Amino acid sequence: MLEVQIQKKLDHFLLDIEWKMDDEILVLFGPSGSGKTTILNSIAGLTNPDSGSIQLNNLSFFNTDRESLPPQKRKIGYLFQDYALFPHMTVEKNIAYGAKKQKNGSPSPLIEQLLSILGIKHLLKKYPHQISGGEKQRVALARAFATEPSILLLDEPLSALDQDTRIECQNELLRLHVMWRIPFIIVTHDMNEAKKLGDTILFLEKGKVIKTVNNPDKKFSAYHS
Repeated sequence: MLEVQIQKKLDHFLLDIEWKMDDEILVLFGPSGSGKTTILNSIAGLTNPDSGSIQLNNLSFFNTDRESLPPQKRKIGYLFQDYALFPHMTVEKNIAYGAKKQKNGSPSPLIEQLLSILGIKHLLKKYPHQISGGEKQRVALARAFATEPSILLLDEPLSALDQDTRIECQNELLRLHVMWRIPFIIVTHDMNEAKKLGDTILFLEKGKVIKTVNNPDKKFSAYHS
């Protein structure tokens, strides 16, 4: 279970948010500048709140009363809006970056599984500038899961994709969630996407939750496609 209860003074408002979630998909929905990315960065350890606490499965990430856990010890997968792939590395090396190795030094079999699931084996020797936006998204997902995270954060990961590719990637996210069963937190500005992906949707405005929706309209067809 992830438990978040944090406050942070931003330029134009006070971010003050609290929620608990299990191994579900939570969507943060709201206008630009409402605090969504700050929340993700606080969970990831890229920024520290002013006060409060963040805890995942009894592991304290942040607490006002004690030292914050470094980002590299939080076991977090983070998919940024621009995917943040290393341009000088091939797809193969991007995915292997940060992945656990077996005792004999060989790559984890998880990487081979991810390549198969996401259909990107044929891209291994290519560089990021040589592949499409949808392919970059799949590579970034593979890299995030190769670290064997305990939680996945996604900051508008599909916003730059065309509609058909976006739908394919939404379905892949749903399938991956069924397989891994860890908390996913997704930032999106697309309400149709929020309804399709989110088990719970938090509506944010100026750093506060103005509405929480447990989503009965979530489309489960992708789980079985």
